[in-house]
Amino acid sequence: MEYNFREIEPKWQKYWVEHQTYKVVENKDKEKFYVLNMFPYPSGAGLHVGHPLGYIASDIYARYKRLQGFNVLNPMGYDAYGLPAEQYAIQTGQHPAVTTAANINRYREQLDKIGFCFDWDREVRTCDPAYYHWTQWAFQKMFDSYYCNDRQQARPIEELIKAFDKNGTEGLNVACSEELRFTADEWKAMDEKKQQETLMNYRIAYLGETMVNWCPKLGTVLANDEVVDGVSERGGYPVVQKKMRQWCLRVSAYAQRLLDGLDTVEWTDSLKETQRNWIGRSEGTEVQFKIKDSDKEFTIFTTRADTMFGVTFMVLAPESEWVPEVTTEAQKAEVEAYLDATKKRTERERIADRRVTGVFSGSYAVNPFTGENIPIWISDYVLAGYGTGAIMAVPAHDSRDYAFAKHFNLPIIPLVEGCDVSEESFDAKEGIVTNSPRTGVTPYIDFSLNGLTVKEAIAATKEYVKTHGLGRVKVNYRLRDAIFSRQRYWGEPFPVYYKNQMPYMIPEDCLPLELPEVSKFLPTESGEPPLGHATKWAWDTVNRCVTENSRIDHQTVFPLELNTMPGFAGSSAYYLRYMDPKNDHALVDKDVDAYWQNVDLYVGGTEHATGHLIYSRFWNKFLHDLGYSCKEEPFQKLINQGMIQGRSNFVYRIKDTNTFVSLNMKDQYDTTPLHVDVNIVSGDVLDIEAFRNWRPEYHDAEFILEDGKYICGWAIEKMSKSMFNVVNPDMIVEKFGADTLRLYEMFLGPVEQSKPWDTNGIDGCHRFLKKFWALFYDRTGNFLLTEGEANKEALKSLHKLIKKVTADIEAFSYNTSISAFMICVNELSQQKCHNRDILRTLVILMAPFAPHIAEELWHALEEANSVCDAEWPEWKEEYLTEDSMKLSISFNGKTRFTLDFPADVDNASIEKTVLNDEQTQKYTESKQIVKVIIVPKRIVNIVLK
Repeated sequence: MEYNFREIEPKWQKYWVEHQTYKVVENKDKEKFYVLNMFPYPSGAGLHVGHPLGYIASDIYARYKRLQGFNVLNPMGYDAYGLPAEQYAIQTGQHPAVTTAANINRYREQLDKIGFCFDWDREVRTCDPAYYHWTQWAFQKMFDSYYCNDRQQARPIEELIKAFDKNGTEGLNVACSEELRFTADEWKAMDEKKQQETLMNYRIAYLGETMVNWCPKLGTVLANDEVVDGVSERGGYPVVQKKMRQWCLRVSAYAQRLLDGLDTVEWTDSLKETQRNWIGRSEGTEVQFKIKDSDKEFTIFTTRADTMFGVTFMVLAPESEWVPEVTTEAQKAEVEAYLDATKKRTERERIADRRVTGVFSGSYAVNPFTGENIPIWISDYVLAGYGTGAIMAVPAHDSRDYAFAKHFNLPIIPLVEGCDVSEESFDAKEGIVTNSPRTGVTPYIDFSLNGLTVKEAIAATKEYVKTHGLGRVKVNYRLRDAIFSRQRYWGEPFPVYYKNQMPYMIPEDCLPLELPEVSKFLPTESGEPPLGHATKWAWDTVNRCVTENSRIDHQTVFPLELNTMPGFAGSSAYYLRYMDPKNDHALVDKDVDAYWQNVDLYVGGTEHATGHLIYSRFWNKFLHDLGYSCKEEPFQKLINQGMIQGRSNFVYRIKDTNTFVSLNMKDQYDTTPLHVDVNIVSGDVLDIEAFRNWRPEYHDAEFILEDGKYICGWAIEKMSKSMFNVVNPDMIVEKFGADTLRLYEMFLGPVEQSKPWDTNGIDGCHRFLKKFWALFYDRTGNFLLTEGEANKEALKSLHKLIKKVTADIEAFSYNTSISAFMICVNELSQQKCHNRDILRTLVILMAPFAPHIAEELWHALEEANSVCDAEWPEWKEEYLTEDSMKLSISFNGKTRFTLDFPADVDNASIEKTVLNDEQTQKYTESKQIVKVIIVPKRIVNIVLK
């Protein structure tokens, strides 16, 4: 009986649904294991073969842990809000909810065909009000909290209000946007609006002025990863830097805990290092620099205060609030032109770009150590959000400062005894000056010249700064607070209304605040976000409901927030909601959370290392502070799957014709290579008729063939619709089956590495499944199983496989597992092994990788229930012990034959047996044996003369 995957796979997919095979409930009698994939954004294009890579990897592990007896949670849902659906709605007039639902249905259909063990009863969609109810709830909790640095946790804002009532800001050590000082009497004298403005300085969710990536054409703020080369990734529209009042989350308050938490999770060193660099902890000193001829002073942060004697200029970030303060009338036009140019570049581009640009402000600062006047410049290599947005430039000890000084011909003062600076002596890598005589330097109190090490000099300088009142010692972080507003329609509404221009939360028991209908998905004519088109978008504080805008009186009816939340809002705590998705009273029940705790295995792409993973960790730590999450770290182990690259195909058109020449003849003509749809190419051979029907312009195409075929060229590129190299998994499932697709994606290479997709190799995995099937059935459909004890040879083959596959799954080395399966099946086939016990165990081992064929054969074995509920086998060393060994017999290094020996034979016996063998006589006849070399368990080499 032939292996008929087209009947087998739908049959068992239906069975799993009807028997709720993958439904999971809390079971305190079983140890839990939580497997999670980074859930997809459902685009209209559907899945291509690159998307399921991580899902298959995690599915294998989830099935394996279940077979080991764990209670496995393996949910799936959809990151359903986002800019693509909104842009499609703008272009077509179709509501984003309609297109998103259609896309989700398409994804679900494709995912089901691949046979994942997802518990679909736990599905979440971020655009579902029942889901974003809890995103809004978490935002309100952040609004009503502040961060206590002493206790290192979020605390209720009421505590802070009581502290203000009693002592003002005296003795407080809390996270804030700016340092404020006021007494209890001054606090009490503030009116309600002023108190609310003051509290905004401390809330974890707060309104603040911040620089954003503003795309006028899209009418919205974009995240850094949505901007490429100064234009929007979606649409390619220009993006500028703009200061806006936005909702922000005080992620920076958690910077140290985010760093410390990395030591407690099982992530790759490279991923941890990426996060450490993004958080960017540095210990240093804040120092005050006075502006010349002014009573004003600004603050800089430096990790090397000991180099202040080498400061020759100051640099402000273009966005710094000090820029208008220090810009003189004579320099105003030049400064404004520079600021306009800078607005077109994102921070990420500025960090990566090493070009030197800048403009002189016209003003000078006073070095507090030397009393010297130093010019204040403005340059985009300084960022407003890091430190104070102002730096002291020490060109002798910093490569970017040095490049700036050389470009604008500014002085460079070295801080090494007996040294002067030159371009040849500057080590750009180390950022220091080396081996050059020092001249013309005023001898101030330079700690670095007093025989101190750098560490000692830094410590001495810090003490000098403190004792002379020049500043303070401080730990700084590069991590910025998250901008949490988007000027879009298709996102979570903020549960916020405005009274006297200040935000207030709608009552918690009125959540969720649902997204209203709008007439257009574009910004309003006055520049408001799309929610400005809503006619029923006001909050009635008396009746506690949404009401018509016409009723706004600013007494009992107030306008609601017009911005929506960003994409990461819905993805920051979805792993908690999966634990208890139907709960109407809490994000997750405390007992349920205590059972599942956190994610044991998280699988997703590296592109989320500094976005989603930072925000999720922050979000979870906040909920942990408030007692809503029992674990501080959400993801214990994380695996980054690599990318499946596309294998593109090319046809070669003869210039100015509609004639195409085959690959190996193209150099005989003047040709242009064109991408062709890989789905009409097989084994690099073009389906000519399919090509003619592919696009109208090729309907009359002519071909110059080789050996009767048109051979296409190929290249490995990013899988993309524009390169026509996207492979639809549905086509692979239809042609070869889901189990073949699953095996092949894992067989391509290690999970973590990127690898090219090559349909040419998929047939090998399909043939393997047929060979596996042939261990059970012959071609006429006879079931081949035999009863009784298995022989040693079969047991050895099986237990080698158990040992190998168990170790490989734990190490995510699925490609080598599949190789081991192929070897084992070949060995059993050669042995003509059809033993029930051997094949039953083989089916269990195969079940995580190819669940459909495994389920079919499991039931053919007349086993009860599903193969999913079998028990993972253990390998036994006794079956792996060799009774004999095979040695290669070589003469002068050339292998001629092999001989079998007992496993415990000694070298003397081996030599005697080999020399007495009649085959040896053939090769030693009339020759002298010089020596016999025995490599244990491998080879015997006879050296002849």
